[in-house]
Amino acid sequence: MKKLIIAAGTGFLGQVLVNHFKNKFEEIVILTRGKSQTIDEIKYVNWNARTFTGWEKELENATALINLAGKSVDCRYTKKNKKEILWSRIDSTKILNKAVLNCQNPPKHWLNSSTATIYRFSLDEQMDEVDGEIGNDFSINVALSWEKAFFKTETPKTLKTALRTSIVLGKNGGAFIPLKTLAKMGFGGKQGKGNQFVSWIHEEDFANAVNFIIEKEITGVINVVSPEPIRNVDFMQKLRKVVGFPFGIPMNKFFLEIGSFFIRTETELVLKSRNVVPKRLLENGFRFKFGNIDEAFKDLLR
Repeated sequence: MKKLIIAAGTGFLGQVLVNHFKNKFEEIVILTRGKSQTIDEIKYVNWNARTFTGWEKELENATALINLAGKSVDCRYTKKNKKEILWSRIDSTKILNKAVLNCQNPPKHWLNSSTATIYRFSLDEQMDEVDGEIGNDFSINVALSWEKAFFKTETPKTLKTALRTSIVLGKNGGAFIPLKTLAKMGFGGKQGKGNQFVSWIHEEDFANAVNFIIEKEITGVINVVSPEPIRNVDFMQKLRKVVGFPFGIPMNKFFLEIGSFFIRTETELVLKSRNVVPKRLLENGFRFKFGNIDEAFKDLLR
């Protein structure tokens, strides 16, 4: 593969992908709000995710474009933050659509971030790409608007895939670090009722899945999640076991609300039941290296 572009690729997921693809592509270009420079043969090009400033030329002759842009949802849902969460996703997707259409030789395949949170709160049914039911709340409506902005502009020379990704568990970033810390401090009990499902994926399987989607040229919406969602109470119990802490203080909704206020985040991130499965990945023959949480935790703590 010749050239990979990762928009907003300096964060946790971007670095997971860079580490995976650095020996698979001849050239990797990261679009970043930071300064333009080259580090370890990775080219960083400044962009503002809203207007053309020269970065758009980098898309020429790319094998794949991966867009990870969007303000983190790990914040308080104030009016200002809600607006930024939405428009940081919409604006970056719209300008990339324009850039792709302006290319003489546009990227062959564009993979745009989305989220497994697009499905409704579910304790009863597993949500896949075919029969999964879309809900109606702020986060879900952001996801719907995001995918609409992505797909409504036709790009005849560029394949399109929306990655409905769950929580990605990694050794050096993402949700696993604070969860592991909580468990080691004795706060690794169930969160809320504990019956809500956690949809997750190991960082290595995330990168492998993205690689697989590019190689197989799979388009449309794809759930990038492990095949085994797990209830929060079991997730936390297994985490306590691997970190070697004998007990975990449970956190009911009231205390979660207080805690989330002080650390400037929202309880929805742990209380929503995300019961999502990777139907299309499995049907296309993708094999997970870390299919269950025990295998994932063991590797992440190695």
